[in-house]
Amino acid sequence: MQRNQHLKIALLLITMTIPNLSYSEDVSLDSGALSPELLHEIRESFQMDDQTRVRHNAVTNNKINDLALNRGVVAGTDGHFSHKIDFKGITNQEASGRCWMFAGLNTMRPRVIREKQLPDFEFSTAYLQFWDKMEKSNLFLEAMIEMRDTDYLDREWESVHEWTMSDGGWWNFVVDLIEKYGVVPKDVMPETQSSENTKAMNTILDRKLRADAVTIRKMHVEGAGVKELRTFKKEALREVYRFLVINLGEPPTEFEWRYVVKGKENDEKETSSESEFEVPEADSKADNLTSLEIYTPKSFYEKFVGVSLSDYVCLYHDPLNEFNKHFQFKRAKNIYGQADMHFVNLPINQLKMAAMRSIVENEPVWFAADVGKDQSTELGLMAHRLFDYDPLFGIDTQVSRADRLKMRDGGSNHAMVLMGVDVRDGKPLKWLVENSWGEKKGDKGTWTLYDDWFEHHVYTIIINKRHVDQDVLNVFDEEATELPPWYPGAPGVR
Repeated sequence: MQRNQHLKIALLLITMTIPNLSYSEDVSLDSGALSPELLHEIRESFQMDDQTRVRHNAVTNNKINDLALNRGVVAGTDGHFSHKIDFKGITNQEASGRCWMFAGLNTMRPRVIREKQLPDFEFSTAYLQFWDKMEKSNLFLEAMIEMRDTDYLDREWESVHEWTMSDGGWWNFVVDLIEKYGVVPKDVMPETQSSENTKAMNTILDRKLRADAVTIRKMHVEGAGVKELRTFKKEALREVYRFLVINLGEPPTEFEWRYVVKGKENDEKETSSESEFEVPEADSKADNLTSLEIYTPKSFYEKFVGVSLSDYVCLYHDPLNEFNKHFQFKRAKNIYGQADMHFVNLPINQLKMAAMRSIVENEPVWFAADVGKDQSTELGLMAHRLFDYDPLFGIDTQVSRADRLKMRDGGSNHAMVLMGVDVRDGKPLKWLVENSWGEKKGDKGTWTLYDDWFEHHVYTIIINKRHVDQDVLNVFDEEATELPPWYPGAPGVR
């Protein structure tokens, strides 16, 4: 009996010390872990052959983009366009995410220069930036009142907080700001350190608004109603206004302004032959000055731009959703009570044709794209596979546009303006892009965008209804299908 008991104990000890082979097999082969066995197999499969050594030597001694640059694309760029809109000067958003705002104003700038015969002109982006920050602050605090019972782990709650004081936006942000506040010339409200370098300003304002949000939640828990919460919000917005004035200056309600008109010199100056004294010629610039006038931001827009922004629609290309349908991004707005960013989803060729028709008729096109792919800031080029990374490293990174969106490797992240197109046999070959990164980047501030890049990386264009087929316009009358605020690209460009 005692002997059997000892035998059982011995067998139990042996069982405990023998590894579970099936479990061990699972860890090394099937569990997904980067096990020592798998690492050994990978290392054994690698060989530093001649081709790999050449690549290693090249990459470790040079910039990757210099090695991967497709010289065939560079050599084939001639800089000519069959249709080109005349524009002057390149704007610079500096270290800010205001590309959507600059692009919106840059679509209007050529009209002002052309129709008012100005040598140059630029709108004040700081003016619209002030009101954008003010409106976004109100929008966030209203969201906090609306979501006062929402769990802090809720996905929509997270999305609202992620973009609290983002510089980003869409075309509809520009439209809503201009329709409510108008515009002013740049010299009426010029750039400041904070307008051009927004990180610190945004960070501080972001913290202030989150602190206000905490107060709103506490007040709600203590029994405050919506009326009391909005009374607190009013006080919070007074502080926001003062903060923005300190950073950006106070936006004018009216201002005096005059401008120089080119080509109005009086070439035939009458002089008297009997005059004893020669009358000196007046300064030509002074001769061309208009008289001072008083404007409000809205009256300035009406006189100098005068375009009905409601005549423009948003066309989008998203292969993940059904074409010829109306969609909207939830919470894609900067002003409380206004409509969210909405669009008709179309095949990419329809976007191209509409953009081409607009440029041929001398109307710039606001567009948003993924500039993180195949573009050279040094050369001012955008072309599909401008950089041949796959042959350089012997890998395959090519996936469909739809799969890029699913994998969060695609989507609009920058807005610019199409100012020209090179048409061959009725189809666009390449496009001229006006950017807002200053004259020192690209080709003196412009880019050549090849049509294959448009195919892969342009997501949306803003176009006058005149250039859109009626059957597409009819789709805008249908109720929009709502996409969540965390949808790829929904937060806006910046």
